[in-house]
Amino acid sequence: MSAVDTKLAELGITLPKAAAPVADYVPFVRTGNLIVISGQICLGPDGKLSPAHTGKLGAEISPEAGREAARLCAINLLAQLKAAVGDLDRVVRCVRLGGFINVVPTFAAVAQVMNGASDLMVDVLGEAGRHARSTIGVAELPLDAAVEVEGMFEVR
Repeated sequence: MSAVDTKLAELGITLPKAAAPVADYVPFVRTGNLIVISGQICLGPDGKLSPAHTGKLGAEISPEAGREAARLCAINLLAQLKAAVGDLDRVVRCVRLGGFINVVPTFAAVAQVMNGASDLMVDVLGEAGRHARSTIGVAELPLDAAVEVEGMFEVR
């Protein structure tokens, strides 16, 4: 078992099967030593979107549920990354995460919500999980998901 797989097990995380794209795009692109992963929504381990993670932050979704949704997005990013490279020990670092938070116009705590994804990357990858980041509030996301996160990773 790889060191990253061991860390995931210690955290009680089982990576789901990488989600298939639902339109005319690919789930990831590799260019040189970089893997760019398309945005992942907050699908649960069963591959479904929970009602607890559907809707807008600042309305029906609490900041705590938003953080959990961002964490699920990060787990789904790791599942795509594993599909791309096979062994997560090949990850040199998480270079960048981009977060899209489904919000009402007055919700301003998008950074705190996105910490759910950022914290997971550091928990799983250690210092290699520290990354650059952008987080924005948006009016809508696919399937009315609360959060979507995209990522870029350096691999060997």
